[in-house]
Amino acid sequence: MRKGYADSSGGQIHYRHIAGEGTPTVFLHQTASSGRMWEKVMGLLAGTGPLYALDTPGFGGSFDPVHESRPSMAQYATWLREALTDLGIARCNLVGHHTGACIAVDMADQDPAFAERMALIGPVPLTAEERLEFSKHFGTPFTPVVSGSYLLENWEYLRNLGAHADPMLIHREMADQLRAWWGRVQSYNAVWDQDFLGMYKRLEMPLLIGAARDDVLHAFLDRARELQPNATVVDLEGANFEPDLDAENLAAALRQFLHTN
Repeated sequence: MRKGYADSSGGQIHYRHIAGEGTPTVFLHQTASSGRMWEKVMGLLAGTGPLYALDTPGFGGSFDPVHESRPSMAQYATWLREALTDLGIARCNLVGHHTGACIAVDMADQDPAFAERMALIGPVPLTAEERLEFSKHFGTPFTPVVSGSYLLENWEYLRNLGAHADPMLIHREMADQLRAWWGRVQSYNAVWDQDFLGMYKRLEMPLLIGAARDDVLHAFLDRARELQPNATVVDLEGANFEPDLDAENLAAALRQFLHTN
């Protein structure tokens, strides 16, 4: 696996890459992680084609949007699409987790021909009322303070989301979350402002969906299945960290879905 930077109109986008032949597969991460969350899955898929994991602006090694700005999901999708264009990618498979799923459907809505196939882990087909309720619990700002109390608060936040199964996973996600202390606010605002439901219903490419039973978005998986009855559904474990805690199962499902005619 190698790392590098691609250009967008907003700034540099950091990415991870495993070389291969054929249609590229692009992985998009959840808030407030980074492309690191896909390393296990990418390792298991090595040899199936070119693999890329991008850091969303405000996360990982990518540029930070202007602090006072409120980027839309369409803007995030545009920035990342520009980076993929800079990498020479005109068409690809998209794999998105949570916020990454939101970015993936926005990319496809802007250009339906861009995604050959799409996999969404934790799709977000929420009503306006449900988005408002989620906004009360996810994306509320935290501010570094001298006492360091915010560190334990963020550790507990991640532990309660399911990362308690692996302390080193909490440690890694904690580092990403602290780096993205403001980027997470901006990206969550974009999630709650996006009409994911409308865009999701318009998807026409082959689709794979899934969410672990203890994923916060599992309650909406049946709705996602009803809206896209031809979608392949994968049964996963691992709470909100399926790519880490159920990597082999997820990679096997992606291998079959992305590389079977």
